[in-house]
Amino acid sequence: MPLTRREFVAGLGAAGALATLPRTTHAAVAQPLLYPPMDLSAFDAPLHHGDPVIHPGCSAITWGDKALPAIEDIAAAGFSGIQLRAPVIDQYPDPHALRDVLAAHNLTFVALSSGVASIDPALRASQLELHTAHAKYAHEAGAHYIQLIASNSSPTAAHTAADYKLQGEVFTEIGKRAADYGIKLGFHNHMNSVGQPPEAIDAILDASDPNYLFLELDVAHCLQGGGDPAATIRKWGKRILFMHFKDVHTVPTGSGYEWLELGTGRVDFPAVIAALHDVHFRGWAIVELDRVPAGQTLTAKEANAQSLHYLREKFGVEA
Repeated sequence: MPLTRREFVAGLGAAGALATLPRTTHAAVAQPLLYPPMDLSAFDAPLHHGDPVIHPGCSAITWGDKALPAIEDIAAAGFSGIQLRAPVIDQYPDPHALRDVLAAHNLTFVALSSGVASIDPALRASQLELHTAHAKYAHEAGAHYIQLIASNSSPTAAHTAADYKLQGEVFTEIGKRAADYGIKLGFHNHMNSVGQPPEAIDAILDASDPNYLFLELDVAHCLQGGGDPAATIRKWGKRILFMHFKDVHTVPTGSGYEWLELGTGRVDFPAVIAALHDVHFRGWAIVELDRVPAGQTLTAKEANAQSLHYLREKFGVEA
């Protein structure tokens, strides 16, 4: 059970008193006294960790990974952070140049999407080198995190406990390398990957080192993959690095689902926001829309701005 500040300070005093006594007399002292006496009434309340905060960012994926138009539009739409994918490295080979462009637009570089972490043993060495290089680039460009998706999979594939254990080990190995550059690694639950179903999220996190792998929870992928986003938040709140906010609905063709702007699909965002408050989340929520939904005439900027407006009007989220 968590200690109150009063209990914590009293414990420190007791430990100090014991430390001054000969080792053989410790057992004889049942209730060591604090000296000098002090009033501890101010410490009766539990420690306050600060109010929950959701910082809204936006993913550049809607712009087809064209970095500069995405940066300009995302800043103009009122977002305070951005997530970019690995193709940005070809557009800005010098990470310091990217850092300067983002600073000029007052955007925080929240995360770099680094790709897939395969469990194929033949790819282990090469992907470790690749994702380490991405972590180094992210650090020099001013990013906080890198994001990885679990190994690719078909929608109907069955995976074993050994697969999840291996996936956790691969993530941990990459996370340790990223940590060398001060970058944290987020595991992005994703459709058509080993990390798709809710049991996979649990098993992969359980199999990984919590010091080097964190959860980057996508609420729409979680729902579409058979999970409950709010329940997942409450279960893994301490491991959540940042969030992906997107929405989803069912369609009769293709994959059977389509990603949408926030508040227009099946994701229960009031429940999601309530869960984030319950776990005292303080961090980034990246609005992500892979593409403007079919039949819409909105631009990428307009579609994502609509999601930001929803967060502001419905939940009071501010950049």
